[in-house]
Amino acid sequence: MTVGVREQPNGAGSPRPRPGARPGLVGWLTGLAVLAGVGYRLWMLLHAAPPTNSDEATMGLAALHIARGEGFPVWFYGQQYMGTLEAYLAAPVFAVAGGPSLLGLRLPTLALYALFLLLTWRLTLRLTGDRWFGLLVVALLALGSDRIVKNQLIAGGGYPEMNAAAAALAVLAVDLATGRPERRSADTWRPGWRLARWATWGFLAGLMLWVDPLVLPYVAAIGAVLVGFCRRELWGAAGALLGAAAALGAAPLLLHSLLTGRNPLHAVLAAGGANASAGWADRLHGGLVLGPPLGMGFCSPGRCATWQLWWALVLPLLLVLVGVAAWRALRTPDPGPVAPGAVSPQVVAAIRLALVLAAVATIGAYTVSSSAGLTPVESSRYLSCLLISLPALLWPVWTVARHGLGRSGTGRHGIGSTLTRSVAVVALAAALGTAAHATWRAAETVPATRAAEARHSELVSTLRQLGVRHVRAGYWTCNRLTFASAEQVVCAVVDDTLRPGFDRYPAYRREVDGAAAPAWVAPAGSPLAEVLDERQRVSPGSLDLVTIEGWRIYLPR
Repeated sequence: MTVGVREQPNGAGSPRPRPGARPGLVGWLTGLAVLAGVGYRLWMLLHAAPPTNSDEATMGLAALHIARGEGFPVWFYGQQYMGTLEAYLAAPVFAVAGGPSLLGLRLPTLALYALFLLLTWRLTLRLTGDRWFGLLVVALLALGSDRIVKNQLIAGGGYPEMNAAAAALAVLAVDLATGRPERRSADTWRPGWRLARWATWGFLAGLMLWVDPLVLPYVAAIGAVLVGFCRRELWGAAGALLGAAAALGAAPLLLHSLLTGRNPLHAVLAAGGANASAGWADRLHGGLVLGPPLGMGFCSPGRCATWQLWWALVLPLLLVLVGVAAWRALRTPDPGPVAPGAVSPQVVAAIRLALVLAAVATIGAYTVSSSAGLTPVESSRYLSCLLISLPALLWPVWTVARHGLGRSGTGRHGIGSTLTRSVAVVALAAALGTAAHATWRAAETVPATRAAEARHSELVSTLRQLGVRHVRAGYWTCNRLTFASAEQVVCAVVDDTLRPGFDRYPAYRREVDGAAAPAWVAPAGSPLAEVLDERQRVSPGSLDLVTIEGWRIYLPR
C-alpha cells in the first residue's frame, strides 16, 4: 500500500487468475510486448549490433577453449573477478555450430533477457495483481536504449545474467515467504516443491557471488526478507539445503580462493576505481545525475541530453515514497492466513522495501566509486540492476494515474487529486516516450555497426589470404581479431609506442614472440598507425603496407 493512495481491488493480497483462464486483451498485448522486445534484440544480433569489442571476444575465446576441452577458466581472462558463466553457456552453442561466432556467443544472453522479461512480469503480478500494470512494465523493459541493449546482449561478463537471477530470487522469495509453513497456505505448502525452491534460491545466490558482485545488494536485501519471514524454517532442513546449494553455486570462487589464497574483493575494489581519484562533484554528477537515466535506458547512445535527465529528479522521490509506504505497511499487524494463490500484504511490503533498499545501495556504491566521476557514460552499466526495482518504483505512479489520491466528500475527485493524477499520467508517458526515443536512436546506429563489422570481417579474410598467422596490434584489436579468426590469427597487444601491452591470455604473446616475423595491424588513422607509418618513412622498405577500408596491415620483409 502506498502513502495516500487508495488500494485497487485487484492489488496485492488478491488471488491469482484462475488456471486455464483466457488471457484476454491484456494477455495478448503483454505477449506481443514480449515478442517485440525479444524480436528487436534478435534483429540487432543478426546485424552484429550492438558493436562488439575485445573484452567480449575474450569471453568468446574462453567459450571456445571450453568447447574444445582446452581449459575451464574460473575468471574472465586477465583478472581475478567476474565469473565466466557466459562462456560456459556459449560453449555448447559453439560445439553444436562447429565453431565460434558472435551470434553464437550472444544467443545465451538473448535467452537470459527473455527470461528476465518473463520473471519481472511474474514478479509484478505477484506484487500487484494488476495485469495492465504488468503490461506497462513489460513494455518499458521491451524497449532498449544503447546502454540497455549493451548490458543485456554483450557477453562481456556478468551483466546479462544478473537481472534474470535477481528477478528469479525475488519471485522465489515471494512464494517462500507467503507459503511459509506456519501460514499453511494450501496452494503453496508442498514440502517437496518448497525444498526445491530453497535449493534454487541458494544456488542462484551463490552463483551470482561468483559471476558478479554488482547484484549482491539485491541478493542481500531479498535474502533479508526470507530471514525475516522464515527464520524458524531456516534452522532446519531448508536452511541446510539453502547453504549447501549456495556453496555449490559459488564453488568456482570458493575453490579458486582456497587454492590460490587470493581475495576477489580486492580486484573488485580496484576495478571500481579504488586505485584512482575523482572529485566528489564529478562523482555526484556521474552517480546521481547522469547514472540513473543512462543506466535505466532513457538516454541516446553515448550521451544524455538535458531533457533526458528528468529521471534523475524523479527517481529519488519514488525511492522515498515507495520506501516509506512499504515500511508503514510492514509495521501493520499481520492479517493472518491469505487465500490460496494470494500474496500476504506484509510480504508485498517487505519485497518492495527490499527492492528500494537494494536500489539505494546500488546507486550509493556507484556514486562513491571513482568510476562515476572518471567514466560516467561507460560505467553507468554498473547501474543495470536498477531495472529489477522498476515494478516497485512505478507502482505508486500507476496507482495515482488510475485512481488519484482519493475522493472528496462530494464523491468527486478533488482539484489536488486531479492535478496529481495528471502529473502521474505525464510521468508514465514521459517514461515510455523517453525510452522509446532512446530505443529509436539506438536502432539508428545499427547500419554503421553492421558496416564496421563487415570491414572487420574483410580484415580477417585479408590476413588469411596473406597467410598471416601472427600479428601485433592494440588492445581493442587483438582478442577481437583472434576470436573472429577462431585463433587462426593470434595477436599480442602493443601500446601506441610499440611496447608490449596488456595481454589477457598470455599464451598468445608467447606464441607471437616466438614467431619469425609477426605483422602489425592498426585501425586507419589511429595513433598506432601513425607510429608505424613513421617507421616506414624512417626505414624505407622495412615494411610492406596493405590497406583495406578502415585498416592498415604492415608486413615485415
